[in-house]
Amino acid sequence: MEMNDMILISVDDHVIEPPNLFKNHMPASMLDQAPKMSSMRGGQDSWVYEGRSVPNIGLNAVVGRPPEEYGCEPAAYGQIRKGTYSLKERIDDMNVNGVLSAICFPTFPMFAGTFFLNATDKTLTKTVISAYNDWHIDEWCAGAPGRFIPLAILPLWDIEACVAEAKRVAAKGCRTISFPDVPSAKGLPSIHSGYWDPLWRVLEDNNIVLSVHIGSGAAAPYPAADAPIDVWIVNMPMFIANATSEWLFSDTFKKFPNLKISLSEGGIGWVPYLLERADFTYQHHKAWTNANFGDLLPSELFKRNFVTCFIDDKFGLQNTQHMNLDKICWENDYPHSDSLWPNAPEALWPTIKHLPREAIDKITHLNAMREFGFDPFRVLDRNDCTVGALRAKATHVDTRPVANQGGHNPSNRDGRPVTSGDVAKLFAASSSNKDLAGTT
Repeated sequence: MEMNDMILISVDDHVIEPPNLFKNHMPASMLDQAPKMSSMRGGQDSWVYEGRSVPNIGLNAVVGRPPEEYGCEPAAYGQIRKGTYSLKERIDDMNVNGVLSAICFPTFPMFAGTFFLNATDKTLTKTVISAYNDWHIDEWCAGAPGRFIPLAILPLWDIEACVAEAKRVAAKGCRTISFPDVPSAKGLPSIHSGYWDPLWRVLEDNNIVLSVHIGSGAAAPYPAADAPIDVWIVNMPMFIANATSEWLFSDTFKKFPNLKISLSEGGIGWVPYLLERADFTYQHHKAWTNANFGDLLPSELFKRNFVTCFIDDKFGLQNTQHMNLDKICWENDYPHSDSLWPNAPEALWPTIKHLPREAIDKITHLNAMREFGFDPFRVLDRNDCTVGALRAKATHVDTRPVANQGGHNPSNRDGRPVTSGDVAKLFAASSSNKDLAGTT
């Protein structure tokens, strides 16, 4: 097997929503109340809903820019690569990167749709969420058959509405739902309360995977304000281990043994030790904690119910014998700053080629196809789906970095290390409605 023979399905990419998202999916009588695109006084673009703004933070869409121009400043659509929001250009960018298919998490609604938790008009917002899901499933995904795995968001403040929307999108063929890694961190009932059981039942009955993305609920804590922001970037993927332990020791998978959860963008290198520690804790402390996994060890339940995902993880791929090889998936993270576009195959191949072909195929696409109920080969010829075949279709795509699209990170213009405090101030300033110039 060679690098160009791989078939790559990413279980974690992202879409920057196009400005006309709601045009064809909201009732005409409500369209003027739907989220709208607005220009900021600095020329950047921001989504606005009920007076609250969500700017497009730079690190969400820096693909195609020189690394020295990465940053967290807000951006305009004219400053980001078209493949981030345009379907035609997205397919080009997938082809040139050798990526067959992808799951695309939301951007302005936040990973699990948590932006809408603070909405005032909850009835209207349920319609907005359904319209978002319809755009994602019927327009973005259906617009390129075989290239995307549909993902939905839910009206998380209302369990009955969650159940209804989950059933609705399941009927449309959606097989994964984005959910906060720690819902209680967003002021929602915890996963230990039993509140979510009606939703879990629907997901289990319809083979819908819970996709919990890092930062979707309990955000990784910032280090000291004067600490380099690199500290936060290093720690953020592994922070999902905290949420993992909470899910693992909950009753969720004991009551719903066929429910699956995908730990999006969390990496896999930390998994063997967490499982070792979980088993030790259970065996050493269960006499007084009253934890009960029945005939299983925590590690065995994890290997049965948890899907793990990685972008670049040499250590993890050297230790797959300590995980469930049938539950490891690859991810690309386009267009975020961790993405290795357009050289994802070149980055992955040296770290995975030591494995047998059967294992490589599982990690690169077969596990994703099975776990997410997705079969691109029903509509696409398998021979046209390899890295080499896709890239042969994309010789016209220009992947050269384009400078001066958004300028340097304002907090780094003097060349000193960017700190956690710098980025926190930038986030606060970019979310201020006083910077809005007008709605378009």
